[in-house]
Amino acid sequence: MTATGPCNALDGAAAVEVVDVVTLGESMVTFLPSRPGRLADVPSFDRAIGGAESNVACTLAAAGHSVRWVSRVGADGFGDHLVEAIGAYGVDVTAVRRDPARPTGIYFRTAGDRATDAHEVAYYRAGSAASAMSVGNTDLDAVRAGRVLHLSGITAALSGECLGLLRALTVPVSGRPLVSFDVNYRAGLWADADGAGVLLELARRADVVFVGEDEAEEAWGVAGGPEAVRAALPEPGVLVVKQGAAGATAFVSAARSCGQSCRWGGSRPKESGTRQAPASDTHPRPAPTPSTFVPALTVDVVATIGAGDAFAAGFLSATLRGLPVRDRLRHGHLTAAAALTAPGDLAVPPARHHADRLAALDDQAWGRLRLGPGWTQADQAPEEVRTP
Repeated sequence: MTATGPCNALDGAAAVEVVDVVTLGESMVTFLPSRPGRLADVPSFDRAIGGAESNVACTLAAAGHSVRWVSRVGADGFGDHLVEAIGAYGVDVTAVRRDPARPTGIYFRTAGDRATDAHEVAYYRAGSAASAMSVGNTDLDAVRAGRVLHLSGITAALSGECLGLLRALTVPVSGRPLVSFDVNYRAGLWADADGAGVLLELARRADVVFVGEDEAEEAWGVAGGPEAVRAALPEPGVLVVKQGAAGATAFVSAARSCGQSCRWGGSRPKESGTRQAPASDTHPRPAPTPSTFVPALTVDVVATIGAGDAFAAGFLSATLRGLPVRDRLRHGHLTAAAALTAPGDLAVPPARHHADRLAALDDQAWGRLRLGPGWTQADQAPEEVRTP
């Protein structure tokens, strides 16, 4: 579903097209090993692309939404490749700036699972072009010309300028897009900075928040399950707590929404209402909100990298379509399953009619699904979607 109509630009500049989703953040050229083994032993690598926000952008574009990616890359061959590769997914890359003084970030990884100790990742992103993003050098009109603005905590960790940009974009002012925020806590990126406090601040200003149960405990010391996470983070209108292989729980409040600036197609999401100020000592916390839990699917995992980004893309896609909360979570799981059964950061999501059919299964049929590599290309009856 695409948005129509331009967004008025400032200072007489050309109008910016309004899109379904805008994502802002760093993308890097990724080098995937040609065979398993230590980085020291791998003889060659295949080039791909990776980055939380660009992963979401590409997945949403592949699912049929209009999407813009805003970032900064070097004036180098790797920057050329990123812009061309992301643009090839149908993503609008016209607001990506080139930096002649800083390089495009790259990283190498082994074929092991990054969720375990059987892996190596070598990042070369310090001083990258994306780390220089700021309020002054970013096209803010292009960033704000979307029904949804998707951000992540990784961008906030790149530099003080990047953090200042995210703070400016998450100010709870009238008319801003629906702000989606994936916490994406990476302790190694924050060094001596108070990353946990910064991410909590940004999450409290967002409308939709994605956070893993494990990262909430690591970053904020919150244990006790999704309800404990919600008690610590009551402000967002929608809070999605990812629980790994168990599933995910969504808390939806009628207290906050995207307001008039977000023109939802079809039925309006139930969390629509009036934006509330974040809770504080002088603002009472909202009453407990109902939750919806959807178990994860049984998946024959190829690689876990990119699954969280895919989940966010699936959930946002279903949100844009006005689907019920249960179906939003199911679309998140299905899109994540596409990434889990592919080797790189990005995977082709299931066709919309295919995903809709699976998301509509009853609970018993949903629990029986088992998905393996290539399942997104299968256009069969739901009961036949099985690993060969």
